[in-house]
Amino acid sequence: MSLLEAILLGIIQGLTEFLPVSSSGHLELGKAILGIETTEDVTFTVVVHGATVLSTIVIFWRDILDLLKGLFTADWNESKKYIAMIGVSAIPVVIVGLFFKEEVESLFTGNVLLVGCMLLITGALLSFTYYAPKQGGPVTFKKALIIGLSQAIAVMPGISRSGSTIATGLLLGVEKAKVARFSFLMVLIPILGANCKDILDGGMANSVVAPIPLIAGAIAAFVSGVLACKWMITIVTRGKLIYFAYYCFAAGAIAISAHFII
Repeated sequence: MSLLEAILLGIIQGLTEFLPVSSSGHLELGKAILGIETTEDVTFTVVVHGATVLSTIVIFWRDILDLLKGLFTADWNESKKYIAMIGVSAIPVVIVGLFFKEEVESLFTGNVLLVGCMLLITGALLSFTYYAPKQGGPVTFKKALIIGLSQAIAVMPGISRSGSTIATGLLLGVEKAKVARFSFLMVLIPILGANCKDILDGGMANSVVAPIPLIAGAIAAFVSGVLACKWMITIVTRGKLIYFAYYCFAAGAIAISAHFII
């Protein structure tokens, strides 16, 4: 992987991790466009995902600090309740990761047709938010579990994690700002968990990516992630998800057409 390819893929990861257009799908499309062969080397994926986690922590550091302060108190409080709801939301994706890891990984083979079809589904889901209740309430344990199910489905390349979780929350009647916050904080557990598992499994032991492209990709993912996270919060609160639905429809149609033409 060259330096330029690493930077481009890092930017794609950072932007699309938070914008509702599917980071995994765009990474697959990016690899196909750049002609990068899929290998068993997970180092680059682990590093850029770690960089996007860091960007989330930078944006929500006050929220995370408040939650941690509330966690280390004797009484049952809102912070402990919120952390518990995040834990509940992680159950479906943890089950998928533990029992269907090989099946999920088999989908990441540069299948442009699959990515295109899934982008159309993402577009449809974002379109449904137009009919979401105008006045929203808080996240509950039941809603957290349902949002978690949508996150588990988003392991498919082309299904946007942020798009599916935020859209699901809005359709369940969660307030815009609250569902955006919950969506970005709930991803910390599965990404950190998946990264730790890959490291412990020795997936990074025989990396073929040189240090400089690896660092450059991580920096690109972090910077673009910070910008995208801020932008996405504004987009959700202003109810502008429909524009990303149009983008997903267009990108999906192009990907499907490219599969049959090229």
